[in-house]
Amino acid sequence: MDPVAQWTLLSVASWLAGAVNSIAGGGTLFTFSSLMLVLGPIAANATSTTALLPGSLAASWGYRKELAECRVHLWRLGPPSLIGGVIGSLLVARLPERVFSNLVPWLLLGATVLLLVQPLISRKLGAVSQEKPAPRTIAAIIFFQLLVGIYGGYFGAGIGILMLSSLAFVGIPNIHQMNAVKSVLAGMMNATTVVVFVLAGVIVWKYAILMAIAATIGGYMGARVARKMKVSVVRVVVVAVGFGLAAYSYYSRH
Repeated sequence: MDPVAQWTLLSVASWLAGAVNSIAGGGTLFTFSSLMLVLGPIAANATSTTALLPGSLAASWGYRKELAECRVHLWRLGPPSLIGGVIGSLLVARLPERVFSNLVPWLLLGATVLLLVQPLISRKLGAVSQEKPAPRTIAAIIFFQLLVGIYGGYFGAGIGILMLSSLAFVGIPNIHQMNAVKSVLAGMMNATTVVVFVLAGVIVWKYAILMAIAATIGGYMGARVARKMKVSVVRVVVVAVGFGLAAYSYYSRH
């Protein structure tokens, strides 16, 4: 590939990834797929994760007003996100990539369907209006977040969709605040994962730095746009991205 075209592709893919991650999640597929054109799977995975970390932080800053009302959820879900990220990144070097990659389409599909029917379930159970979820609900979501952290550390495509599907049931009133919490938790996972990848020496920094700048701009812009959109519109975007990612993941492996 021509060098100019290569750098242009990586920059555009990173900008899109940052914007998509701030709204729905799934930006990893943009960066990982583009990096696979120039790097091997492990290096592409590590470089992609590193490039998207600043974008997660930028999205969190874009949602800073919403985060002020969701601190309790960060305290609950932050630790399992960090622990899961470490475990997942360590598994990269120990398990065949196909173990998790074969599960990706089904994880995304299940999480997206759950998010799609969440308003109906919430009306039945009163989940959205529930200010203090039952202890069993909190425990289940913390455990689920640990699994998401492990998956996020291993590969990470679609962790936003997975988190949004569970955050809908902890009493967060709207999807903008869920996006805010999701962005911070994703940043925590990526940060711990990047530390492991740095120690392993598998990051290609010449690509990571450029892509990080583009993803940061995309993440901040995406968060700003999402905050001005109607909740119903954002939910449609999230569900559409989820189904698209599930289909892409399934057909790219068959």
